[in-house]
Amino acid sequence: MTVSTSSDWARLPDLAGRALGGAVVAASDEFFAAKENLVRPEPAEPRTEFGHKGKEYDGWETRRRRTPGHDWAVVRLGAPGIVAGVVVDTAFFSGNFPPRASIEAAAVEGHPSTDELLKADWQPLLHLSGLEGDTANAFPVDSDRRVTHVRLSIHPDGGVARLRVHGTVLPDPRLVDAGPFDLAALENGGLVTAVSNEFYGRPQQLLSRGPARSMGEGWETVRRRDSANDWVEVALACEGVVTLAELDTSWFLGNAPGSAALTGVGPDGEVSLAPRTRLQPDTRHRFVLDAAPGVDRVRLDVFPDGGMARLRLWGRPTAAGRAALGRRWFDALPDVQALEVLGSIGMSPHQAGRLVGARPLGARVPEAIAPLVLGRR
Repeated sequence: MTVSTSSDWARLPDLAGRALGGAVVAASDEFFAAKENLVRPEPAEPRTEFGHKGKEYDGWETRRRRTPGHDWAVVRLGAPGIVAGVVVDTAFFSGNFPPRASIEAAAVEGHPSTDELLKADWQPLLHLSGLEGDTANAFPVDSDRRVTHVRLSIHPDGGVARLRVHGTVLPDPRLVDAGPFDLAALENGGLVTAVSNEFYGRPQQLLSRGPARSMGEGWETVRRRDSANDWVEVALACEGVVTLAELDTSWFLGNAPGSAALTGVGPDGEVSLAPRTRLQPDTRHRFVLDAAPGVDRVRLDVFPDGGMARLRLWGRPTAAGRAALGRRWFDALPDVQALEVLGSIGMSPHQAGRLVGARPLGARVPEAIAPLVLGRR
């Protein structure tokens, strides 16, 4: 498997998923089914029971509109980023699905209230498009802006089982500057780019938030019958120095790998981060790594096969990695948020407007924003 944002966007992380911290923070109506169902990580299931308000559905469903307008739901992304595609899944909604939908996106600083979100600078992400009932309606998105929230509008009303917002995580470098962080985490911009086998469990789950709650929330391969071994490759949030590795085999009892090794790839080529080391079943292994050069990719080899719950690669960005991340983040900010960010560091509106209008940043970063973009050295 190789991830491509242009041809295989559905394999990118679901930025809105509850597993990554996404939440539905507001909706115009949820009479028949709760808005929170939209971002549940598991696929929708059929329901046969009836409640006081009618047939129950595993999704979000509004009442029938008798007035002009349309219904909407606002979703806070679990990890802000650049959206590559969306799925408006109407599973099991056949006579009550919305015939059309649109999606807008916004980028907001801090932790806004619902009222503040409704007044945000919403920009089109998916123009009004037709939907089919009981279908995972998939739409590619052409965007280069980092967003923090999306608003799903259904026209005029009806039910949607799940909303998936696939894209590339782009972390806020101001948070990265606060201290060591997990360079491999999905929420920080880590991404699985290749894997030898994913028969039982998706490799992206290795990089998910929090501990795995079962064996099904990890990565597991088929049983090997040859002399080779399985592996997974991870692109880090940015080039960094890995100082602590966690290889977590929790829940894997009779199917944990016998041993594992970590190899990094960076400007200096390939480097061993952790030699082949014995592993135990159902154990959170933590290894302090010797000083190594910066890397931007890491390969985990497991011998010969088996399952892993989580992979954590704690460390710090290199100067080059932090600068690349800062440039990418600043260039991707929507204009309104970029102006707000520059205002927060005391820049005048006139000077901020000139800098925002001159993006993308060139080879030289203006001194006034160097600590913000390049990090404090």
